[in-house]
Amino acid sequence: MRWQRGHRSSDVIDRRGESPGGGGGAGLGMLLQLAFMLFRRLGWAAIPLLLVGGGVLYFMGFFGGGRGGQRLADDQAQQGAAPPSEAVQFVSFVLDDVQNVWAEKFAAKGAQYQRAKLVVFTDRTSTGCGMGDAATGPFYCPLDQRAYIDLGFYNELERRFGAAGDFAQAYVLAHEIGHHVQNLLGASDRVHRAPKSQQSGANGLSVRLELQADCYAGVWAHSTGRRNLLEAGDLEEALRAAAAIGDDRLQRQATGTVSPETFSHGTSEQRSRWLRKGYDTGNPDTCDTFSAGTL
Repeated sequence: MRWQRGHRSSDVIDRRGESPGGGGGAGLGMLLQLAFMLFRRLGWAAIPLLLVGGGVLYFMGFFGGGRGGQRLADDQAQQGAAPPSEAVQFVSFVLDDVQNVWAEKFAAKGAQYQRAKLVVFTDRTSTGCGMGDAATGPFYCPLDQRAYIDLGFYNELERRFGAAGDFAQAYVLAHEIGHHVQNLLGASDRVHRAPKSQQSGANGLSVRLELQADCYAGVWAHSTGRRNLLEAGDLEEALRAAAAIGDDRLQRQATGTVSPETFSHGTSEQRSRWLRKGYDTGNPDTCDTFSAGTL
């Protein structure tokens, strides 16, 4: 994939090497609420408690606050910081490129696209959906409109799943932004509000949601081809990655058996098929997995 080295994105939050607890200024509102509550109960006798106990708690970070204890500094561009690593430069470029394409798609329909943030972390981090763990792989949290990735996943993608290449990595990120698009359009909420019996299974809504995100990743990939960003073999890298993380393949590797009733993302064939469909058409309207008779 042709990309611009040295790229920085104001939508990337780099938490690598940070502890997952978080703390600081984002909890000021919570601290003030606590102060008001204690003052109502104890009157002026609450002042020493607030000055000592509340101050200690605040500076220790116990009032990290926000969604999932996220820090206020995370929401601000990191001005004047040292140049990010090449891996962070790459995901920054891909993130901005994917979101720029979706901004154009939304504008074409008279709508405004709201940009997501990407949090790059190590091992574990706080999110609006709870504590995020690298073991789960890249994920998107609709509650804070952020995608999360431990860049070590890309090493696992290559070593464990045999899906090497920068466009395989780009596909993974485009898939997560696809979930952001679904969140903006209300598809995620409709799936999550549906009865559990409709969400699960090989033809369930959860699988259809994931396959649509694959198709949306393909829509972006289509645009890279038009803009001469694709190199020979790039599309094959993405298709290989999609197939590598199909439910049937992962279950067969882990247990030697396949249980379609527990599928959550779709089979290898389905994932690569919907990615290819988005790439071939470049049209998000063709990604309606929810109306598809067969996946």
